[in-house]
Amino acid sequence: MQTQTGMRILFLHPNFPAQFRHLAIALAKDQRNQVVFGTNRREGDLPGVNKVIYSPSREARLETHYYVRPLENAVLQGQAVYRMAQQLKAQGFIPDVVYGHSGWGPTLFMKDAFPNAELLCYFEWFYHAHGSDADFDPTDPLTADDEARIRIKNTPILTDLYSCDRGLSPTYWQRQQFPLEYQNKISVLHDGIDTNYFCPKPGAKLVLARINLDLSHAEEIVTYVARGMEPYRGFPQFIEAVSLLQERRPQCHVVIVGENRVAYGKQLPDGKTYKEVMLEKYPLDLSRVHFTGLLPYNEYLQVIQASSAHVYLTRPFVLSWSMLEALSTGCLLVASKTAPVTEVIQDNVNGLLVDFFSPQEICDRIEEALKHPEQMAALRAKARQTILDRYDLSQLLPQHLQWIQQV
Repeated sequence: MQTQTGMRILFLHPNFPAQFRHLAIALAKDQRNQVVFGTNRREGDLPGVNKVIYSPSREARLETHYYVRPLENAVLQGQAVYRMAQQLKAQGFIPDVVYGHSGWGPTLFMKDAFPNAELLCYFEWFYHAHGSDADFDPTDPLTADDEARIRIKNTPILTDLYSCDRGLSPTYWQRQQFPLEYQNKISVLHDGIDTNYFCPKPGAKLVLARINLDLSHAEEIVTYVARGMEPYRGFPQFIEAVSLLQERRPQCHVVIVGENRVAYGKQLPDGKTYKEVMLEKYPLDLSRVHFTGLLPYNEYLQVIQASSAHVYLTRPFVLSWSMLEALSTGCLLVASKTAPVTEVIQDNVNGLLVDFFSPQEICDRIEEALKHPEQMAALRAKARQTILDRYDLSQLLPQHLQWIQQV
C-alpha cells in the first residue's frame, strides 16, 4: 500500500486522538502520506494531521426504545461521518485505508462511502450478559431487560465485524469476547506504552503546586487511578480497604486520580455519586486522602513515580492503559485477580493479586507492600521489564504501521 506516492489514510474516532495518536503522528511524518482524522472533538491537533470535524444532526430520541438508543446514536454518528466523507471526496481525498474505532458508529457506512478502501476497525469490546463484566457482581443481578439490552448493544459492532477487512484488539482477553466466527479477522496488538516517558524515578517526591498538594514529607503513598469513581474499577472496595489501612498505617497517604463520575456501568438511582456514598459509609481521615480530579499527563506521571503501592481493580472488562503505564513506571501493583489483569500480572512475580471483592485482602497486600519495600524492589523491576518486553511502544508502533499497510 505504501508506494512512491505514499498512502492516504482516514482515521475515525469520536474522541481525538485517542488510540490513534502515535500512529497518526508516525504516518504524518512521511510527507508522501496524507493523514486525515475525522472526529467529534474540536480541541487539540497533531503535526501534519488534517483534522476534520463531523457532528451528528441530533441525538437518539427519548421515545426510541431504550434497547435501541445506542444503535440510533451509532447510526447518527455513521451518517455524520458519511456526509463528511462525501465532502472529502468532493475535495479529491479518497483514502486507501480507513481505520476507525468500532462501536460508536463512525465506521458503519465507510464501505459505502469508500468501497475500494481497506476498512480497518479497532475492536475494544463485545458485550455479554454472562461471563464477563455485566454479571460479575453477585449483589447486582441482571434482569431479563438487561440481557436483551446488552444483546442489542452489539448491533453496530456486528455490522463492523461483517463489513471490515481486518480488525485489531489490544489484548487477547478482549479479542476473546468477540464471536468465534469473527476472531480470525482480528489481530491482537496493543497500542503500546511510551516507556521513555513512563519510567521510574527512584526517590521521587510528590509535589503538585497547581493543586496545592505537597506530599514531600510522606514516606508511604498509595495511589489509585481511574477515569471515574465507580464499581467497574473497584472504587467501593478500594475506599473500604483505605478505611482499614488508615487504622493500621497512621502515616500513610492515599492519592486518588480521576473524576467523580461513572465512566462505565450504572449510575446510582438517587443521583448520588459513589464517592459521596462511600465517604458517608466509611468516614476517612481526609487529611491523608487526596482527590486530585483528572490530571494532565506530567502531573499524573509524578503521582505514579512517587507511588509506594499502586492499586488497580477492575471487573472482567477492558484493560486500562493506566495499569500498564504504572507498571512501566516501576510501580508496585496491587491488582484484582481478574482476566484482563492476569494476562499481564503473575502474583508475586511482577505484582500482587487480590480478590476484587475483598477489601480486607486488598488492605493486607497494600500493607505487605508498604512493610517490605526491599523485597518489593524485584517485583517493581519485573513490572517494568514486562512492559519493555511485551508492550513497548518503540517495538509495537512499527508492527502497527506494518499491519495498517499490509493489504
